[in-house]
Amino acid sequence: CSLQAGLAVLLKAERLFHSSYHSQAVHIRPICRVSVIRAACLFLVQDASCLAVSWELRQTLTVVFDFFSSGQGKKDWSLFKMFSRTLTDTCPLASQSKVYVDISPKNKEKELLEVSPPPTSVHEAIVQGDKKTYAVYDLLSPSLFNTSRSLNVQLKWKRPQDSSEMPIPTLHAQRYVGGYGLQTGQICTLIYNTHPYRAFPVILLETVPWYLRLYVHTLTIITKGKENKPS
Repeated sequence: CSLQAGLAVLLKAERLFHSSYHSQAVHIRPICRVSVIRAACLFLVQDASCLAVSWELRQTLTVVFDFFSSGQGKKDWSLFKMFSRTLTDTCPLASQSKVYVDISPKNKEKELLEVSPPPTSVHEAIVQGDKKTYAVYDLLSPSLFNTSRSLNVQLKWKRPQDSSEMPIPTLHAQRYVGGYGLQTGQICTLIYNTHPYRAFPVILLETVPWYLRLYVHTLTIITKGKENKPS
């Protein structure tokens, strides 16, 4: 469908490249469709040989818009405000096309936000040990485009919310570049886990500035003041 229908309609270049952060990624991996499995006692052992292999292609786009700083402290947003476009139709070739909006309450009080139009369904999931609630807009649902020819998802706060009330994410990171040149230049990345007792696996992907050259033998990993030697 290219940019004619579906979620890709929102991918307007001048809006994406003027955002606070954007990242594009392409993931390709082989997946075994048919393999030889033999049973031995109570264990199933999969042979290394695979009879049929398929290739999975996954493309992701991550975009961060900062409307709190540019919108005079307002946290309200909409698809049109972010992308200057709305969703008009679904791609006929897509077997699944959905928009998820995080509407999880940030505290024990009554929910302070509302989304419009009403979602087609509500989905609950456990993310990093916390219960999350998502408003789901299914573009394949016939009732979604009945009332209007375009879908402009909007989120509004019922009353002003102090920025200090925003919770600290369970996993968050900071990165800064120090020094200069090839001798003293360095990249420092700080990863924080604020969960009281649970540990999480973390995959760190670094984008190295063009003016820095990395040397693997200078890599140091420090956890709670103690150095962990990388393998």
